[in-house]
Amino acid sequence: MTLHAVLALHTHLPWVLGHGRWPHGSDWLCEAALETYLPLVEAFDALELEGTPTPVTMGITPVLANMLASPVFVSEFEAFLDQRIGAAREGREALAGTHDEALVPLARWWEARFLRLRAVWEKHDRDLAAAFRAFAQRGRIELITSAATHGFLPLLGRDESIRLQLATGRQEFRRLFGLEPRGIWVPECAYRPRGPWRVPGVAEGPERRGLDEHLADFGFDFFFADAHMARAGAPLGVYGEPSGGWPVHVVQQWTEGNWKQSPYIAYRVSSRHAARDVAAFVRDPRSSAQVWSRHGGYPGSGAYLEFHKIRWPGGLRFWRVTGSDVDLGRKATYDPQVAMQTAVAHGRHFAQLLGDVAARAAGETGDDTVVVAPFDTELFGHWWFEGPEFLTSACRALKGQRRVDLVTASRHLAERPARHGLALAAGSWGKDGDWSMWAGPSVTWTWPPLWRLESEFWRLARSAIATPAAQPVLAQAARSLLLAQSSDWQFIISTGEVADYGITRFRGHVEDTEALLRALDHGLRTDEWGGAAQFAADLHVRDHLFPDVLDGVAVALGLA
Repeated sequence: MTLHAVLALHTHLPWVLGHGRWPHGSDWLCEAALETYLPLVEAFDALELEGTPTPVTMGITPVLANMLASPVFVSEFEAFLDQRIGAAREGREALAGTHDEALVPLARWWEARFLRLRAVWEKHDRDLAAAFRAFAQRGRIELITSAATHGFLPLLGRDESIRLQLATGRQEFRRLFGLEPRGIWVPECAYRPRGPWRVPGVAEGPERRGLDEHLADFGFDFFFADAHMARAGAPLGVYGEPSGGWPVHVVQQWTEGNWKQSPYIAYRVSSRHAARDVAAFVRDPRSSAQVWSRHGGYPGSGAYLEFHKIRWPGGLRFWRVTGSDVDLGRKATYDPQVAMQTAVAHGRHFAQLLGDVAARAAGETGDDTVVVAPFDTELFGHWWFEGPEFLTSACRALKGQRRVDLVTASRHLAERPARHGLALAAGSWGKDGDWSMWAGPSVTWTWPPLWRLESEFWRLARSAIATPAAQPVLAQAARSLLLAQSSDWQFIISTGEVADYGITRFRGHVEDTEALLRALDHGLRTDEWGGAAQFAADLHVRDHLFPDVLDGVAVALGLA
């Protein structure tokens, strides 16, 4: 009996085009493209050429896909890539003849790497969205979608807003990837079952539909949930650390402790109110923590590139982790060959770990066993530079692994349908496993303005969508509302690292939406559209995503 493992990558960044460059504007996106997305494309190319399967389940959020497909991104990225190549060349020359001359070979290595990745970029016609689409169309990976702008769905005040996020996410996936998404990455793995709507300390309301019901309405077959929401593990938090500390012995705890469910099967979570069955894949705490943990996980190896030490000018990294307790000033020089060898070894170990976890779980779950390891894609390459090499090694090792097959989520359900029902609890994969990262004391102030905007938008939307002159203004108001709903702003504020940026972006989109809704209301009352249309057009130059957003509005209103 061969058991299954599902490797899921969640690929997301908020809309940054038109909102500056460094450090949290387009450079943020360009860094992710250079350090994560292009290396993954390069890895998938190499594995396909050698005949190694890569059945990864990869979610790309609609907002990110829109950025990758934008001509603005293409222009910004090529300038960014030229700058990185120039920095490597300048660094090589500047270091020669100095006390840091030993770093010159590393500068050459960086230059060669950037040139190689530029060749990958050009090979795929400067279109990363198309590159991933081609892998999916050839059956190399499975692509899934997400909510339009990664809105925190359980906290949105109106069901129409949830439907707009989901409808736009689905239609943008079809437009950009030419496929029908079977699965969805629910933003922040945040779930709310049917019941009274309560936001502690902020709002309380009547019974509302569960998120599974909304997913069923849009035909999704599956989503992902954290283990504690299924009573099958402890919350791992932002950095993959279990609440009780490292390590976590999953199998013993869910069979002998207070965990009532196994994390190693896919569950039917649909309520009797749902239009169809929806399955939840449950995150495996053991394999997830092995990768995520900043203390006990792979990325903490001393051989790997140190993220936090950068040489200026140029912005190149020349040092390795060395040790978690080693001061930045004492970091040792990076050795790419040793680091890549370490990543290969860790990839093989991970394949072995998946087999071990699956074999132990099979005693309880039998043929239905599936070990689910979901991660943010940007971990691989950006935060953990050697991550793509690790994934490449894991895929090669799993090809020869007899105990466990790496499969896509859809393939697992096709071969072993979800047969066990489960009432999934409210929660997320954030800190403490609850909603506090998005509804805690530092961000409760963000929700009343959003709820007011939702009410006003949906009050005007039915009339505006039937009025041709109002439609461009309504479309831009929908885009601005969706951008204001992005869960990234509350997350950034809650972590406190760049809270000012999160506050500025949130308030800016709220103000844009307010202004558009005032213009929309004025136009509907007076039939004067000149100023409103120009204002919407000006905003669209900057925030030019979701060209068919009015289709989503119509679906949310029940008109389509």
